[in-house]
Amino acid sequence: MKYTVLTLFPEITDAFFATSIMAKAVSRGIVEYQAINIRDFAQDRHNTCDDAPYGGGPGMLMLAEPLGRALEAAGVHGLNEGKKRVIYLSPSGRPFNQALAKELAGCTELILLCGRYEGIDQRIIDLYVDDEISVGDYVLSSGEVAALALIDATYRLVDQVITPASLDEESFSGGLLEYPQYTRPEVYDMLKVPDILLSGHHENIRRWRLRKRIEKTLAMRPDLIRRGEETGLFDTETCKIIEELRKNE
Repeated sequence: MKYTVLTLFPEITDAFFATSIMAKAVSRGIVEYQAINIRDFAQDRHNTCDDAPYGGGPGMLMLAEPLGRALEAAGVHGLNEGKKRVIYLSPSGRPFNQALAKELAGCTELILLCGRYEGIDQRIIDLYVDDEISVGDYVLSSGEVAALALIDATYRLVDQVITPASLDEESFSGGLLEYPQYTRPEVYDMLKVPDILLSGHHENIRRWRLRKRIEKTLAMRPDLIRRGEETGLFDTETCKIIEELRKNE
């Protein structure tokens, strides 16, 4: 997987690729990274990359010409077909979720366009962008922050980055949130680790964890439960526990 990030502030994304699990993935050759500074493609002595929008209004808009040249330097010459995708991070885009993260993790290259100010000239979106993606129903001043959220959610799903078993029961896998987790010490501030987790009985632990996942999802994200029921995602055991918990409400 290769990430190419087009940005006015490459130092923001550079730091992420140089730390923690990502740094290991890069050193092992599983992940590649390239930052392209959009200012390098401005053609005036001030490296201008923004101007006032036509039609008036507050704020500034990123210019089409430096963006177009930067995209072409990244090997993009129009809308793509295949596993290389140009993504513009925008609050106007389609919502980002775990299913989309899995889809994008299967691409060979993600070219991420980071906006600033009031956004970018629409003609760049029309000519080059395959997908507009929003990381949430809120507005950020930095497209780089949104790009890093997308990168973090996708690279960990790339083969060999993280042990597959670690991904199996995470939040959103199987349509449920994750169960509560505990580690040493056994007692902290008079709160004890649940006895069942100390029992060594793997099947009982599995059932307890499943029940806790369902309890938490019902409490925090009932929309996920409804979606799972509507799509037939849940197995018989899960459906039975959901029914029991609803009866006890």
